[in-house]
Amino acid sequence: MPLWELEDWLEEHDQPPNVLWGLKRLSANDTQANGSHQAGPYIPKDILFRVVPSLDRPQKMNPDVRFNLVINNSDARMARAVWYNNKLHNKGDNRKRRNETRITGLGGSASALLDPESTGALTVFAFWKEMMNQPFSCHIWVSRNEIEADIIEERTGPVPPGQWVTYPDLFTGLRSKADCSLDPEEIPPEWRMQFPSSKILVQRAIDMRRMDYADADHRLLARRACEFAIYRSLEKAVYIPRIIQGFDGIDDFLEIAHPIIQRRRSRGGRSLELHIRSIFLEENLKEEMDFSWQPTVDEDSHPDFLFPNIKAYSDPQFPSDRLRMLAVKSSVRERWRQILKESDRIKIKHLLTLQEGVSEKQFTAMMDEGVRLVVPERLHKRYPQAVRNDLLTLQDFLAEVREQAR
Repeated sequence: MPLWELEDWLEEHDQPPNVLWGLKRLSANDTQANGSHQAGPYIPKDILFRVVPSLDRPQKMNPDVRFNLVINNSDARMARAVWYNNKLHNKGDNRKRRNETRITGLGGSASALLDPESTGALTVFAFWKEMMNQPFSCHIWVSRNEIEADIIEERTGPVPPGQWVTYPDLFTGLRSKADCSLDPEEIPPEWRMQFPSSKILVQRAIDMRRMDYADADHRLLARRACEFAIYRSLEKAVYIPRIIQGFDGIDDFLEIAHPIIQRRRSRGGRSLELHIRSIFLEENLKEEMDFSWQPTVDEDSHPDFLFPNIKAYSDPQFPSDRLRMLAVKSSVRERWRQILKESDRIKIKHLLTLQEGVSEKQFTAMMDEGVRLVVPERLHKRYPQAVRNDLLTLQDFLAEVREQAR
């Protein structure tokens, strides 16, 4: 399918205020790649109740709404939006009592939305809102490669793994689980004048989440979520007053929206590297002695982290089997192949990601190419059972680095 079909789809469904987009990168639980048997992908109540108000009927047991669903312009069917609310009615086995909203009736594994190979795919749920003269409907685009994901994010801004983002209402997405949001009076005045660098925001998150008691995996996820909450607090403080004023036209709106989107895109990968670097330093690894950050090797290769350091890598007498590299990518669905040509002396490439699962087929392809995934421990359950024993935690990777340094 040519790219212009995606571009036409985005134009057709970018129709605020009639249409709200919910975006996420599909987890292994969504696609059933981890062997789960959920009835359909989880949609946050905050989103679904906004687009299907008639679903918000707490007095009724498991209320539902039938609607037209189209996936990637080809798979059309009647589907079902349902609020599983038996928890509110004190009915059912306590272990199975739920209070969550989902969409079901997707056609099983034949659907691109439930295909295990779609794990990690950036997906747009274009919700046509239920109104007096318009029934609720939903058009979905499951990106088939990272080129399509890039085209989508050029319009919406970045979509971090594990989070829902709404568009075009940039500031009403779901709030971070980390309670690090800043009240307006807590925001430094200089931040309002000029957005702080990723380094400054990461340090603020570290200061708010020292977590000396926690292992590296827990610190990374908690601080990453904390930083995102800080960033969104600043966005709101700076831009909400301007948005409330309204816009004279599309160009006026884009003048505000484009800087927001571009800033979000530029901060994502950089901030993850900074968080990991700070953890290495906290773990008593010394920069340029125990690791090098963003060195240049083999003339034009730039690994994110090199162990023990660039000097050892450049020394042909230093044993290659004691060298390690760590690439950092928040999502890996296709981009994992980019690291294969980094650091020629290192045959096994370690790759840290926050992506919530990959398919068994993709995981096998990575292993065959010598890529070993490093995934924070809490996310392991999002991966297929068959691959979990081959995942490394950040703690595992640190232990391996220390072992090689002896």
